[in-house]
Amino acid sequence: MIRAVEASQAVSAPVLAAYRYCETVTGQQARNFAYGIRLLPTPERRAMSALYAFSRRVDDIGDGELPGDVKMDRLEDTRALLARIQAGAVEEDDTDPVAVALTHAAGAFPIPLGGLDELIDGVQMDLRGATYETWDDLKVYCRCVAGAIGRLSLGVFGTEAGAPGAERAPEYADTLGLALQLTNILRDVREDAEGGRTYLPADDLAKFGCSAGFAGPTPPEGSDFAGLVHFEVRRARALFAEGYRLLPMLDRRSGACVAAMAGIYRRLLDRIERDPEAVLRGRVSLPGREKAYVAVRGLSGFDARHVSRHTLRRRA
Repeated sequence: MIRAVEASQAVSAPVLAAYRYCETVTGQQARNFAYGIRLLPTPERRAMSALYAFSRRVDDIGDGELPGDVKMDRLEDTRALLARIQAGAVEEDDTDPVAVALTHAAGAFPIPLGGLDELIDGVQMDLRGATYETWDDLKVYCRCVAGAIGRLSLGVFGTEAGAPGAERAPEYADTLGLALQLTNILRDVREDAEGGRTYLPADDLAKFGCSAGFAGPTPPEGSDFAGLVHFEVRRARALFAEGYRLLPMLDRRSGACVAAMAGIYRRLLDRIERDPEAVLRGRVSLPGREKAYVAVRGLSGFDARHVSRHTLRRRA
């Protein structure tokens, strides 16, 4: 916490402007993420915005309309920029505000920036048309695009001094990232299909008669689409349960941030479970009032206390 205060006091005008740019990007393009990080102290919130803005750039390259070879070139350019950031070679007057902000954040917090290399690897897997036969295959992709983000975020949050089991915090952060990504995959199954992408494991699709894919607003004829969704929901819930063990290791406001973001996705999972075919008709989302409730619940520490009690019962 002392280091964060010192970092806040040392922010120059160019760096502050760069952070403001990143916060604008985050607020406009990542409503769920922005909802969670507003619970953080200013230095941590700025650092998380810088991480998001860089990640958004990588994702936008992958999702854009450019030819595949041009996308690959731009991703390698972005990787080269990341190497400059890692080396501390980006000056405050650089014309790239995301690079300026992320360089400052990496100097203020022990952020494992190699996780952003993993994110680039994951997007390149998409561009190469990677498919996933099993859950173990899909986990590799999820760890690149979401588990790495969990570990990067932990670099900003840190863990409480003396927190039991804190050596496993990166593992729990990674697992929570997997839970969020699997929820995203379920939510976006129709949108991804329209883009020619299928992320759910092929053996799961075959098991429930869904190998034909999801080209329309109704499930494939003769399939057990609800069974497939419920199967993946149970998998995501198990990942959430494991990843939530991170919460008692964080300070109150960092824990609130994580609980808010994860809580929003868990409620999305509840909605998907109640009406599996909703994901084929459009994007499932939560109203603002429900997100506010999740944020208050996280800020109260309820989720962290619940996990602590559950963990103690398991140890007993």
